[in-house]
Amino acid sequence: MGANDALRVAVVGFKGRGGDHISGFLKIPGVRLAALCDCDEKVLGSAVQKLKEKGHDVKGYKDVRDCIADRDIDIISTATPNHWHSLITVWACQANKDVYVEKPVSHNVWEGRQAVEAARKYRRIVQTGTQSRSSHGIQEAAAWVKAGNLGKILISRGLCYKPRASIGKVDGPQPIPEGVDYNLWCGPAPMSPLTRKNLHYDWHWVYETGNGDLGNQGIHQMDIARWFLGEMELSPAVLSMGGRLGYVDDGNTPNTQIIWHGFEKAPLIFEVRGLPQDKASQKEGWGKGMDKFMGAQIGVVVHCEGGYVLVPNYNSAIAYDKAGKEIKRFEGTKDHYQNFIDAVRSRQVEDLNADILQGHLSSALCHTGNISYQLGKKAAPGEARERLKDHTGLEESYDRMVEHLRKNEVNLDVDSLTLGVGLKMNPATERFVGNRDANKLLTREYRKPFVVPEKV
Repeated sequence: MGANDALRVAVVGFKGRGGDHISGFLKIPGVRLAALCDCDEKVLGSAVQKLKEKGHDVKGYKDVRDCIADRDIDIISTATPNHWHSLITVWACQANKDVYVEKPVSHNVWEGRQAVEAARKYRRIVQTGTQSRSSHGIQEAAAWVKAGNLGKILISRGLCYKPRASIGKVDGPQPIPEGVDYNLWCGPAPMSPLTRKNLHYDWHWVYETGNGDLGNQGIHQMDIARWFLGEMELSPAVLSMGGRLGYVDDGNTPNTQIIWHGFEKAPLIFEVRGLPQDKASQKEGWGKGMDKFMGAQIGVVVHCEGGYVLVPNYNSAIAYDKAGKEIKRFEGTKDHYQNFIDAVRSRQVEDLNADILQGHLSSALCHTGNISYQLGKKAAPGEARERLKDHTGLEESYDRMVEHLRKNEVNLDVDSLTLGVGLKMNPATERFVGNRDANKLLTREYRKPFVVPEKV
């Protein structure tokens, strides 16, 4: 392909994040939005019509398989629900398309690795939607820390303190919204009855299709926290705890969670909080009353011997000494879509800021944390805390989490935390050691014909 040839992009799934894909690619010279694909006919028809009115002659597809089969498409850009991400990536690579896939790149660990294998086998360019990787400010901060400017890293901590109110509780199966092909919407997941109020977005809070806020917002911060550590494998040990606390609704993923990854260099600790800072804030609007830790609400804190680095957003970082005095600031970002297009033209995986392998590893750290939690059992506060003593930094995180829940009037003697199973992993094989139940959760039973292939 010549440098002046237009790259033809199809965006798959755009009721939410996919809208940003559409606007992002429309801004790039030499890129043409050629097709849209969505299994919701109302969403699809409206978007196609609006784009045609603006002079963009796009095709409309309901079935992603037809979209991928279109020989006039060069790139598949997908922002479907999580359970579709890896399968679309594999299918697109097999059809010799390049791929921009939203985070997390997978719904489980095994299929994420299959997406990596497909990208490599078919020599495709696959970018992950963790746009912080295109921040040269954060890139410089990570390199600065790795150079030893603050001494040894003690803990790399990700934070996702984001308001998540109840999704409500319904009585029995709900009707599928008119115009939605529910068979296509479910795809690889079980075609279970809809047992929540909203089909769209609230799929995040159901394990069949989502990964909780750890794998929704949290994947961004998990990726940055791993970036600073420089780890390119999964952690050899993981432990998680938490619960869906403060309300009873139709979700089954935790709104409060701590995950501990036992990397040899330093632990990676991740904290999820969906409840606001206290009970009063629930009445005043949750978004205005969320906790912060060391200046971050949704961000990363890298604790080092000589100070710490705060990453408060997607494009900057600030270094502080041990006394809390600012000593250096890193800022700036570039366009993540443009970086992807540049790599599509160069055909060099190394030009990508967020190659599929990076996306797989960070997504998988979210999944293994959730597996520990899913295998856990209810535990009294004293029992839970006792289990944490051998996990560097975890007791302190636990104590702050308990205090946060207390301020939200959650009685842990009644609504107990779930204490996850401590798991050991062989990072080379991405399999747990000595736990058959945990290994079962590394993948899923796929619903034919929407099956991630064993051999890509």
